[in-house]
Amino acid sequence: MSVLDSLRLDGKVALVTGGSRGLGLQIAHGLGEAGATVAITARKPEGLAHAEQELAASGIHATSAPCDISKNDEVEAAVNHVLDTFGQIDILVNNAGATWGAPFEELPLEAWDKVVRTNVDGTFFVSRAVGIHMIHRGRGGRIINIASIAGLRGNDPGVMATLPYNTSKGAVVNFTRALAATLAEHQITVNCICPGFFPTKMSQGVLARIGDRVIERTPLKRLGGDEDLKGIAVFFASPASSYITGQVIAVDGGSTAI
Repeated sequence: MSVLDSLRLDGKVALVTGGSRGLGLQIAHGLGEAGATVAITARKPEGLAHAEQELAASGIHATSAPCDISKNDEVEAAVNHVLDTFGQIDILVNNAGATWGAPFEELPLEAWDKVVRTNVDGTFFVSRAVGIHMIHRGRGGRIINIASIAGLRGNDPGVMATLPYNTSKGAVVNFTRALAATLAEHQITVNCICPGFFPTKMSQGVLARIGDRVIERTPLKRLGGDEDLKGIAVFFASPASSYITGQVIAVDGGSTAI
């Protein structure tokens, strides 16, 4: 197999949570462009329908299933839909997430519960459902968790007052390491991507306030773009990364390097 061939995903099925827009849709495009069949989930059916049409217009074979990953019954229903449709899941991208911004003394308990339930419990629920399928199928697999550079360090609360988000993404980082060790005997690799600032619906409020400051503090002097997660996602999903597991990589223009 040539180096370029080792990055191909032909015959593979990928499930991307939170795949109807933003980073999840970008990753879904990347995996599809590398040859994978793609399934996407999100909470809103209308967003899924639009994203599925967009993927199909790009020549990517895709399906979708509504799913709130904080609810295990919905996770199991969505995973079963993908399995009923395609018969297998080879790649899982845990991208769906939630955030909440508020000063510490004003943070409602329901905000903490929502963010942790989605970002931590939800990531576990999907990993469990898909991981059990991968184990029983006996052909290995790839799990890719999407955390954030906010999970790698603290931040100035005057810039981002997002304590539940930072905490939950830190949990996803170490969940990646622990799950990688747990599933290694089944030839299932688990790795983590930590994006920096990308212009998405989730980040638009922060970037409206401090976008220029973020760019100035980023060595590459720009935000993440529409192509910047595709390559690393394909790499972690492909045979090219078969001896890599439990690893965490920042895609942030160098902001965590300084």
